[in-house]
Amino acid sequence: MKVFLKIVWESFQQAVGALRGNKLRTFLSLLGITIGIFCIITVKSAVDSLQDNIVQGFNELGSDVIYLDKMPWNEDPGENYWKYAKRPDPSIEDYKAIKRKSKLADNVAYTIFTGGRTIKFLSSSVSNAFIMGSTYEYASIQNLKIADGRYFTSNESETGANKAILGYQVYNTLFNGLDGIGKEVKLFGQDFQVIGYMESEGDNAFNFLNFDNVIWMSFNTVKKYVNVKDESNVGRMLNIKAKSGTEMSELKGEIAGIIRAVRRQKPLEIDNFSLNELSMLAQVLDSVFKVINIAGFIIGIFALIVGMFSVANIMFVSVKERTNIIGIKKALGAKRYIILMEFLIEAIILCIIGGLIGLILVFGTLKIISMLIPFAMTMSLTNMAIGVLASVIVGIISGILPALKASGMDPVEAIRA
Repeated sequence: MKVFLKIVWESFQQAVGALRGNKLRTFLSLLGITIGIFCIITVKSAVDSLQDNIVQGFNELGSDVIYLDKMPWNEDPGENYWKYAKRPDPSIEDYKAIKRKSKLADNVAYTIFTGGRTIKFLSSSVSNAFIMGSTYEYASIQNLKIADGRYFTSNESETGANKAILGYQVYNTLFNGLDGIGKEVKLFGQDFQVIGYMESEGDNAFNFLNFDNVIWMSFNTVKKYVNVKDESNVGRMLNIKAKSGTEMSELKGEIAGIIRAVRRQKPLEIDNFSLNELSMLAQVLDSVFKVINIAGFIIGIFALIVGMFSVANIMFVSVKERTNIIGIKKALGAKRYIILMEFLIEAIILCIIGGLIGLILVFGTLKIISMLIPFAMTMSLTNMAIGVLASVIVGIISGILPALKASGMDPVEAIRA
């Protein structure tokens, strides 16, 4: 172990000496390694950061929830739009049938969305806030958190009481630092009591519904003021949460049977609805991210190959310059494997230096990009480790032939040279 550490230290000194003695040559030779690591790790870090932000947005959807919709999530909506546009929207009748008949669903919720409303409190107002009206079960299905106040009671939901929960942005703009819980606001020309407000959604650019700008009330309240049958101005969503331990495929089969019966579809008719789940979106995104990662990897590999030949060239020059020293070491009893390790480790250290420069450039680039886009890009420890490991592998490949040449020299001929 002591001998190995001594070899590593001497190899490190020789690598640093090569950098100092031939700055331009060594820099140009390491440029390929730097560019290769930069390409691979930048693309991988960018994709990972993008994926993390999208997954955070998915957390609102829930992995054990099925979404009844017109269109499947795993197809391009532009390609088959007219095929699916003719299908009926999820309805309150679908919701009632599932709630009544399903044995595998833990809960089911029906929600409608409509936009462009103005809410007022004294002299303050918020325009273009969107209205969400949900059945009572919605909060137990979706991952929405109330920062202060409370949720609707079942009685308030059933009777359509004029109660509202506000999104974080709507609440703060409307009350401007005041405690708005329990206050009366004007909406639809009527008085509504604010019973709570929601936690901030943050800066995630991939939130599928921006609940910071929502006015949330019960479905029975909304239908008193909005024509819920107007398909052009009202969006609809039906969520079904599986019971614990239930296979999603079994739940989908049961829900399909219930909806077909409600919509009176004939046995040979194709379903006029889609049952979507989070895994469908994840599969589509995984395939996209794989292609991007492969593209970055291919670009990086070409740069690494150029760097590999450059480092090998440095090492062959280094072997030639130190031929007589190699001969003296072997004449004094240095084993062949010690000479081999000395040059191999030197090549690895040179490549690690190039890789570390690449990682520093990646870090700086991601910081700059993060300032220009609405979500943060970061370089994980895993990606840093991949960068260092790739540098080590390139160092081994580029240094093995020069190291073998050095270790195989005849000591007498080497000293004469």
